[in-house]
Amino acid sequence: MKEEKIEQLKSEILGKAYELSFAFISKEEIQTLNKKYRKKDKPTDILSFPLSPTSGEILICREIANQKAPDHNLSPKDYLLFLTIHGLLHLKGLDHGAEMEKLEQKYFKKFSNSDL
Repeated sequence: MKEEKIEQLKSEILGKAYELSFAFISKEEIQTLNKKYRKKDKPTDILSFPLSPTSGEILICREIANQKAPDHNLSPKDYLLFLTIHGLLHLKGLDHGAEMEKLEQKYFKKFSNSDL
């Protein structure tokens, strides 16, 4: 995913002033962090960490994301877009549920056709 698209998503969902750190990490790194912070000893596709009301971090494991994409009937590229939106919404304070799903669909529809 292009840096410009991540920035555009971040600005749309969290505002332009929000400071976002975004990185792709290995399966081993994400498993270690998932165990430490979520007490789940397995790799996951995404972790998001709010650092303050105006800053946060998203970490994605591309290997796990690519494995999970077919489960969601999405290409790896589209699944990365979905994951980024999902993480940003968590940073905004949303939890899993109907409201989050509605916003995920809204932003996915808006940005999936973007050339960025």
